[in-house]
Amino acid sequence: MKRIFEVDPWNVVTHELDKTNKRLQESMTSIGNGYMGMRGNFEEDYSGDSLPGSYLAGVWYPDKTRVGWWKNGYPKYFGKVINAVNFIKINFLINGEKLDLYKDEISDFKLDLNMKDAVLTRSFVVTKGDAKVEFTFERFLSVAQKELSVQKVSFKNLSDKNVDVKAISSLDSNVKNEDANYDEHFWEVLNIDEDSIVAETKPNNFGTPRFTSGMEMNHVTVMESVDKEVVDGKETSETFAISLEPDETAILEKRVIVVTSRDYDTVQELSDAMHSLSKEVSSQSYDELLTAHENIWAERWNQSDVKIDGDPESQQGMRFNLFGLFTTYYGEDARLNIGPKGFTGEKYGGATYWDTEAFCVPVYLGITKPEVTRNLLMYRYKQLDGAYINAQQQGLKGALYPMVTFNGIECHNEWEITFEEIHRNGDIAFAIYNYTRYTGDKSFVLNEGSKMLTEISRFWADRVHFSKRNDQYMIHGVTGPDEYENNVDNNWDTNLLAQWTLKYTLEILSEVTDEQAKKLNVTAKERAKWQDIVDKMYLPYDKDLNIFVQHDGFLDKDLEPVSAIPADQLPINQHWSWDKILRSPYIKQGDVLQGIYDFIDDFTEEEKKSNFDFYEPMTVHESSLSPAIHAVLAADLHYDEKAVELYERTARLDLDNYNNDTADGLHITSMTGGWIAMVQGFAGMRVHADGTLSYKPFLPKKWDSYSFRQVFRGRVIEVSVDRNGSDIKLISGDPLEIKVDDKPVALK
Repeated sequence: MKRIFEVDPWNVVTHELDKTNKRLQESMTSIGNGYMGMRGNFEEDYSGDSLPGSYLAGVWYPDKTRVGWWKNGYPKYFGKVINAVNFIKINFLINGEKLDLYKDEISDFKLDLNMKDAVLTRSFVVTKGDAKVEFTFERFLSVAQKELSVQKVSFKNLSDKNVDVKAISSLDSNVKNEDANYDEHFWEVLNIDEDSIVAETKPNNFGTPRFTSGMEMNHVTVMESVDKEVVDGKETSETFAISLEPDETAILEKRVIVVTSRDYDTVQELSDAMHSLSKEVSSQSYDELLTAHENIWAERWNQSDVKIDGDPESQQGMRFNLFGLFTTYYGEDARLNIGPKGFTGEKYGGATYWDTEAFCVPVYLGITKPEVTRNLLMYRYKQLDGAYINAQQQGLKGALYPMVTFNGIECHNEWEITFEEIHRNGDIAFAIYNYTRYTGDKSFVLNEGSKMLTEISRFWADRVHFSKRNDQYMIHGVTGPDEYENNVDNNWDTNLLAQWTLKYTLEILSEVTDEQAKKLNVTAKERAKWQDIVDKMYLPYDKDLNIFVQHDGFLDKDLEPVSAIPADQLPINQHWSWDKILRSPYIKQGDVLQGIYDFIDDFTEEEKKSNFDFYEPMTVHESSLSPAIHAVLAADLHYDEKAVELYERTARLDLDNYNNDTADGLHITSMTGGWIAMVQGFAGMRVHADGTLSYKPFLPKKWDSYSFRQVFRGRVIEVSVDRNGSDIKLISGDPLEIKVDDKPVALK
């Protein structure tokens, strides 16, 4: 656990340039607007350790999978988001000497991410010989104009003499990914001139599309333009100069329009749009651009802000979580999804995982309009063709959705995850149910959703095998949500999801239109087989412990709690061999408890208690997704202190670097955890199978109060909880009857 930023309800701020933890600072001050994003690296060159990165949504490259052996069905490439052409670059010369914060003498440093307005500010005073200059940087990625990046730099002469300042503003395609297998550059320049660059990803051998990006910069400043240069056909720059008198301030504004071939069919169309948009924003003032951006952020916070009184650390953590989600995805583009690192780093390749369906869908249902979640489901529907291929590669029927993907084709390079962690098929099916249950809208599940469910069910029906000895269906050779157990037999959560998916699909098939049923073409024989699997699915259970067994053989391990691990060996994934982890009883994240969380209404109080008491003490929570699920179950069991402990872990996972792995990027999909832990945990919010909305709120002892707004079936509901109890109001929408602590309450 490491905290390098101050606690503030709306800001992530520090007054120290922490050169040792520079990457951690960069991760934590990342910004984005759903269309593009970047780490909080400096505009100017920094000669110390840094991980500069700017990324464009939906733009990726199939990097070669690097293995010395091959198996049938193994992915041919590992898809990854690539570092974009550097469009924020501005270097500075002070009396002819280059500004470098790693080497220079600086004071009064401040780095401030304003989450309320989504503006990143940095300021410092640098001394070079007789020159002393105060710099202030501001930048934001507009949510009012998705293609627009805006920067403003002001510099004030604090010296007794004139100081010559030069600013070299650039667009630089000479970038690469730190984690590329072969240290490759991914961009080839097509066109470059004095203020724009158009570049295309280099060819690949896998038949995946090449992407083109175009960037055009313009500037607003009193400084004199003294040079324009194209360097080695890869970088274009414009140099501005001024001689500042004592106490004089100058300002340089840089606006960059960023467009990609995802939105344009030809390079000419892309270039024309780039020029047109650039001209349009050049006529607006900085204040006008900023105000348009701030107004939209104000609307977002008004609808979904969560307020916590009495615990500023928890307040900051919650808003940091929501900010990370909003900067990554807000549902405007159905072609996009939510990568585990968003725009904050290269790890996980920027692709789509099961995190979206299991963790993001519940939150977006509660904080945005239903169309946002429907777009996430449509993303999967449109990738059914790829899911067919994934199943066929394993010699199986139906559709196997990929573990990691950009286009529906599997592009993850670990066998035990890629083709054994098949519970993601059930998680996608559950997301369809979750959307339908929460919104009451059946139009998706009875059309596109029924197709997805049918093909997923065909996969499960082919993937199970029948044990004649036990007269039950089983699933061998899988990895469950707990990735510290590979290639196991009969993972309880996987078997449960397979059984449930088949059952739910049969229910939906009874409701679809005759026309849709004809398209799906599910035979009577198939239905009978699916029902037989539902009736005879093996779900491991130990009657003596009254627990669902995570998988066959789990109870034969040397079962010890996490408290038995020496503190200097945690996290175990950074200290132990993989072999030792696999042999241990320690659980990376909720597995059995994930299944209980998904279907929490279906289990008795005794079942929830016995399983939580058994599994949580052996859980190391080394997946960022883990604490939130456990927090909900702890709250449900009235383990209030444990629930708060786990809430703090999920809400401040990155702010406090709990798992010592935030330097390479934030855990965006697990930023859903704070909302899940509070709303489903502390407030006890449930939407039951019959569509009833209910709450069972409690107030953590260290808090004075909390409140949140929730979107539900065309309504906005406000929930407030303090030491006197709870108050639930209907802010907008039609009257609704809910339940609070199992008692009916009318909202009018």
